[in-house]
Amino acid sequence: NINYTNVCVTACKFCAFYAAPKDTAKGWSRDLDDILRRCAETVELGGTQIMFQGGHHPDYGVEYYEKHFSAIKENFPQLVIHSLGASEVEHMARISKVGVEEAITRIHTAGLDSFAGAGAELLPARPRKAIAPLKESGERWLEIMEIAHGLGVESTSTMLMGTGETNAERIEHLRMIRDVQDRTGGFRAFIPYTYQPENNHLKGRTQATLFEYLRMIAIARLFLDNVAHIQGSWLTTGKEVGQLSLHYGADDLGSIMLEENVVSSAGAKHRSNRMEIIDLIRKAGRVPAQRTTTYEHIVVHDDPADDPVDERVMSHISSTAIAGGTAHPELKLLAAN
Repeated sequence: NINYTNVCVTACKFCAFYAAPKDTAKGWSRDLDDILRRCAETVELGGTQIMFQGGHHPDYGVEYYEKHFSAIKENFPQLVIHSLGASEVEHMARISKVGVEEAITRIHTAGLDSFAGAGAELLPARPRKAIAPLKESGERWLEIMEIAHGLGVESTSTMLMGTGETNAERIEHLRMIRDVQDRTGGFRAFIPYTYQPENNHLKGRTQATLFEYLRMIAIARLFLDNVAHIQGSWLTTGKEVGQLSLHYGADDLGSIMLEENVVSSAGAKHRSNRMEIIDLIRKAGRVPAQRTTTYEHIVVHDDPADDPVDERVMSHISSTAIAGGTAHPELKLLAAN
């Protein structure tokens, strides 16, 4: 997860990561050499994908992303660039004075493989305006994703829970995603995650409970009948809850990240490694597998005797529906019944 800048003009109320453009003491941007060094570290440690994530910098138009994506692909063609989202596309297109279709086409040609679900937050108008008043509307977010899908650039979808939205608004968010998916089939996965309350303008607001989160995983699995994968977010809810999500409808626990600065700046401090996630999935009664961004299995860890013996990162550890596995009692995690 390469955070290339925290400078942002959008100032979402739930965000603890951003710095206003005039806040030169807090704001920073990484140069291309630094970004390429982080890509090299990812490859060295066995990573397969980068997520390019940052603020809406007032100077970063389409050309910025073209330059960086093409440099990454030139130096590390094996890395998948799964990055950005509709909000960044809207912003860069405005800066470069081009349409979003041209912006998507250009960054895709430069090396972007797929979009993350960044910027979805909450799609219904009332909660979206309350927490992200300067972002595009939920309808516009979906429109841009639909354009991307039409251009052959698939994406994931997300939902931010616990900023004051109602249950009805959560369901409306799901309906909006499902309607677009009916037309495009371009959402590979749905990823709900919980608001983190520290160091932002919503500090003190009640978070979604872990019960609500697990209930949303289950509802999403039933409601989003046209989305193939539901991802549990151990990064924001913790490893034990991530493990439980595999019994509530999730079939994926996302990736092992080398670096994360966005949700951690708002209080999420959960960390893990490859062996721990493999063990976590086994204790849930599932067989872990390393996957590609498009959900093809690279390595299925169906025999503990063949497990890797080092702690090198392998991104995208997911759970298949195969029953079985062994427990490791030295880790204080939930064991399967």
